Amino acid sequence: MELLNRINHSLEKAMPLITPACLVLGVLFPQITGRFLPYVMFLFAFMTFQGSLGSNFQQVAQVFKRPLPLLIILFLLHIWIPCIACLIGNMLFGFDKNLVAGIVLEYVVPTGIVSFMWVNIYRGNGALTLSVILIDTILTPVLLPASLQILLGTSVKMDALGMTKDMALMIAVPAVLGMAVNQGTRGRANKTWKPALAPFGKLALILVVSGNSSKVAPFVRHLTPTLTAVALLILVISASGYLWGWGAAKLLHQPRDVLVSMAFNSGMRNISAGAVIAGAYFPAEVMFPVMIGTLFQQVLAALYGSLMQKRLGRGEENI
Repeated sequence: MELLNRINHSLEKAMPLITPACLVLGVLFPQITGRFLPYVMFLFAFMTFQGSLGSNFQQVAQVFKRPLPLLIILFLLHIWIPCIACLIGNMLFGFDKNLVAGIVLEYVVPTGIVSFMWVNIYRGNGALTLSVILIDTILTPVLLPASLQILLGTSVKMDALGMTKDMALMIAVPAVLGMAVNQGTRGRANKTWKPALAPFGKLALILVVSGNSSKVAPFVRHLTPTLTAVALLILVISASGYLWGWGAAKLLHQPRDVLVSMAFNSGMRNISAGAVIAGAYFPAEVMFPVMIGTLFQQVLAALYGSLMQKRLGRGEENI
């Protein structure tokens, strides 16, 4: 156990360096890292299970008894940030409606599932993040088409059943199982299983980042000045998402663990869902703003996590 703890802490400290390295490998060697893609769903399920071993059903119920942080995150995710993206996108790239559509689509998709792993690494409120992901997933079949209709005037019919099935396999089932194990063992799983599985959870995250970054390789190889400007805008808006969540938490005087969750959940997006929508309902050009976010998302998460740790301390041990 001591060896696993040392490996886990070493990986945790190195994540701000490991993440961009995985990104570079994915872009340079997509034929190799792309082999991880068929296993992404199972890797997500494992990360969710490992993280959920630190939570129980009472903690999740507590989130809904004091729902303000949850509601603020949903407001930032589905109203504030999408409106900012639409406004700036039209101001800068109004000459190309497909690029604007891609920029908006990037920020109307639900929060990133992988945020749960980052919240776990940086000792945030796992119950809050899990609740956000589950609620956001349930609302997505309604919110996403409505957002696209309001902001772009585009009608989209989603495969709600298919998305719900995928989210259930990656999030709901392993989360309930993890919390049930922790509750059934009266918290022993949090003290034994969770730290033992922690380094493997981080290795799963490394494989997910490497595999997903292979998808963006074709776009990086064909950059133009306009597409470079779009990429920079995506970077700025994505970075601001963390700041909006962080700032809202500070304004509401939330504790450290809630602040960490609000920052990550406001800043991360389910880019894979956006890519599916872009490929199914929009011209090919719309795909670029959506997929280019893959270049920045995990690196920003690592940087903000490191910054929060320096500014706010490590927090309670949450291996």
